[in-house]
Amino acid sequence: MLNVAAEHGQQRAEENRRISDVIQRERRRLFEFIRRRVDDQGDAEDILQDVFYELTEAYRLMKPVEQVGAWLYRVARNRIIDRFRKRRPEAFGEMSMGASEEEALRFEDLLPSPDAGPEATYARSVLLEELDAALDELPEEQRDVFIAHEIDGRSFKQLVEETGLSINTLLSRKRYAILHLRRRLRAIYEEFRSA
Repeated sequence: MLNVAAEHGQQRAEENRRISDVIQRERRRLFEFIRRRVDDQGDAEDILQDVFYELTEAYRLMKPVEQVGAWLYRVARNRIIDRFRKRRPEAFGEMSMGASEEEALRFEDLLPSPDAGPEATYARSVLLEELDAALDELPEEQRDVFIAHEIDGRSFKQLVEETGLSINTLLSRKRYAILHLRRRLRAIYEEFRSA
C-alpha cells in the first residue's frame, strides 16, 4: 500500500513539474497574446490564470494534451471570446452578415456554446481560429478599431480621444473590417450550415 501511495506521489510530482515547465515556458508569450486582445490588464491576468487552471485540470484528469502550445492559445481565445460575450453580448450579436434581413447572420450564431457537446465545441474552435485568422488579415488600423470597439467595448468617443482620429475615420475603418469579416466568415458558416 505504501508503494502505491509513493508511486502516486511521484506521478503527482512529475505532473506538477511538467505543468510548471509549461507555465514558465509559455507564460510571457501567452500573456502578450491575451493582452493584445484584452484592454484591461487585470482581465488579461484573470484569463491567463483560467487557461493555466484548465491546463492543470487536464493533467489531473489524465486528458493528454498533445501540442500544448496550440492548446493553450486555443483555450485563451475561447476565454477571451467568453469574456467578450458576457460583457457585450449585443455588439457582435447585432452585426448582420447576410445580404438581406431574411438571410441575416449574427456573429453569436457562429459561435456555438462550449456547453453544447463535442461537435459544438469543435465547431466553436474552428470558428474561433477562422475569426482569429481573419482578424490577422486586416490592416492594423482596421483591426485595432474593430477589436477596441467590439471586443474591448470601448466607445467611439473614447477612441476619438485616444487616437486623435475623427469619428468618421474610425467608423470607416470598422466598416471595412466588418465587410472583410463577413466575406471571410461567410464561407465557414455555409460549410457548417450545410453539414
